[in-house]
Amino acid sequence: MAKRRQTTSTAPQELAKSPTGIRGLDDITGGGLPRGRSTLVCGGAGCGKTLLGVEFLVRGILNHNEAGVFVSFEEQPEALAANVHSLGFDLEELISQGKLLVDHVAVDSNDVVESGDYSLDGLFIRLAASIQAIGAKRVVLDTMEVLFGVLSNMAILRSELHRLFVWLKEQGVTTIVTGERGDGALTRHGMEEYVSDCVISLDQRLRDQIATRRLRVVKYRGSIHGTNEYPFLIDRHGILILPITSISLDYEARESFVSTGMATLDAMLNGKGYYRGGTMMASGGAGTGKSSMAAHFIDAACRRGERCVYFAFEESPSQLARNMRSIGIDLAHWQEAGLLEIAAQRPSTFGLEVHISMMMKRVEEFQPQVVVLDPISSFVSSGTELDAHSMLMRMVDMLKSRQISSFFTSLTRSAGPDDDTTLGISSLVDTWLSVQNVEDGGWRRRTVTVLKSRGMRHSNEVREMMIGDAGVSIVGSMRDE
Repeated sequence: MAKRRQTTSTAPQELAKSPTGIRGLDDITGGGLPRGRSTLVCGGAGCGKTLLGVEFLVRGILNHNEAGVFVSFEEQPEALAANVHSLGFDLEELISQGKLLVDHVAVDSNDVVESGDYSLDGLFIRLAASIQAIGAKRVVLDTMEVLFGVLSNMAILRSELHRLFVWLKEQGVTTIVTGERGDGALTRHGMEEYVSDCVISLDQRLRDQIATRRLRVVKYRGSIHGTNEYPFLIDRHGILILPITSISLDYEARESFVSTGMATLDAMLNGKGYYRGGTMMASGGAGTGKSSMAAHFIDAACRRGERCVYFAFEESPSQLARNMRSIGIDLAHWQEAGLLEIAAQRPSTFGLEVHISMMMKRVEEFQPQVVVLDPISSFVSSGTELDAHSMLMRMVDMLKSRQISSFFTSLTRSAGPDDDTTLGISSLVDTWLSVQNVEDGGWRRRTVTVLKSRGMRHSNEVREMMIGDAGVSIVGSMRDE
């Protein structure tokens, strides 16, 4: 009887990756760039290609003790060090420690004479010496396309570039090569043909006189990766990429409650207040008390010892603190105690993607339990209503995924209590309060109504709301009069 041949199955090995240390990029690439291979970073002028390469080397040194070599075909080492110093990268210190080597390869068409067949062996020798001198594991070539401007024999140059990338792979170094964007192509001279393992595209778009930088992983051979476009910022700590287009609906719904800061409003919400980690919104016309209600919510959270961020889009921090002090809420006290951070910025200053990135960055850094956006309706000035709706939907998901209780205010155009000019997000919020001004016998009276509050019983009454020295108070039902 013949014996059955035994077969053994082995799980496919995952692609080895080199973490970049760049905030957000490793999330998008599933762990970093392909280790021991080349990655092409392409884009137009000013989009951050050189900075990405520099940060890749610096983070490799600081986080993984991997020495790096930066080969520049344009900038002198002194100029490069000065340019990135404002971002907290001290290249001179890393060079003095023997962990970083910056080599400037001067390529001038006036000094180049082409005759017969030639090679880039000189560049190979310089690279090999630099890599061996410090035991480099990471290499950045910025930007190789300069060679196309001074060498006319494209056949030889393309052959030599192919040989260079094969040689780099044999050295086992993880390499970033930068290239300038071409017309209708990723690069001017088709460098993506040689660097086939991973290609990252950067760009900077101008819309309505507002610039936004974006990143996209065009291809990543052998690895799952994010395929969307992601806005990114360049701040004092380098590059920040937030994969905000991929937030999913898998967050937990909490069973506990947080006070609104107003006992009478808590009573209208089944005597408990808002669900912790939920999203609340107060909508109404100007002067109806929306910001005052938000301030009460913040004040109550700070009294519980919770950290809060108040995003103000129409008032400065000083003006907001002064105005709330007039109704007995001392926001400045909570600022001094380190429990409250007020971030004030006009929505028209940046594009919507930059705004949400900056807000998410602030949330990541301050780690609040409560966030206020006042008012969300002002974001229409930075784009269309559809764009603003998309941005706020992602903001809601981001806050809920972190179990952060949030309170939005929205300015409505009409006096109707259920006027949904709130950028279409009323269906996304858990509790929706409508505050209105009503004229009665020559007097203006404020009213508040709970239009919806998911998961709880709530009052359906229209109640009168008054604002005085002691803050907001909700009194009797309007139907009693």
